[in-house]
Amino acid sequence: MNGVHDLGGTDGLGPVTREQDEPVFHADWEKAVFAMFPATFVKGYFNLDQFRHGMERMHPVEYLSSRYYEHWLHSLESHVVEAGAVDRDELDRRTQHYLDHPDEPLPGTRDSDLVGFLETVMAQGASARREASGTARFSAGDRVRVGDDHPHGHTRRARYIRGKTGVIDRVHDAFIYPDSAGNGHGEDPQFVYTVRFATTDLWGPDSGDPRSCVYFDVWEPYLQSA
Repeated sequence: MNGVHDLGGTDGLGPVTREQDEPVFHADWEKAVFAMFPATFVKGYFNLDQFRHGMERMHPVEYLSSRYYEHWLHSLESHVVEAGAVDRDELDRRTQHYLDHPDEPLPGTRDSDLVGFLETVMAQGASARREASGTARFSAGDRVRVGDDHPHGHTRRARYIRGKTGVIDRVHDAFIYPDSAGNGHGEDPQFVYTVRFATTDLWGPDSGDPRSCVYFDVWEPYLQSA
């Protein structure tokens, strides 16, 4: 979908301000939200691409005026409600309860299997690499063009590469296809390519050093021969 989350090449937003010695978390509630993701993911309420799409569906004003982990919290809340794990009224009641009683301890439940899974995932991560039927369509050195259609659901095809031509730099294995998994249609693994784009092809002759380029990982269905 086209939305404010897809900011690549957007003008007027000013420079990115880097915070010296920035902490991983700016507040304790961010730590809690970070921990909520794997705990709800393993319950099957959403997959990774659906989680991303939950953030993309935020109202543009809310998205641009909220912090990073607020985006996470919005998606988590949306998915647990949509999955029927909790209804919106109950969620609002429990939220208000802890706002009114911030020192009240949380329920003391513990799922040892879940704890073990989370410890493994947090330490090692989890790959989206999958087996795929067939072989990769393109090879390193091939010139390709990114399709210029505008999907309404989740996609990883950024607007600034749509319709642009580049060169295959590297061929990867097959990975979960975001446009399928993020829209509830299964994993549908597809080969991924690192494509090299000249910045002048992406943003015009006044975009900076004409020798510079951008490397972008692109799923095979996004590409056509150029």
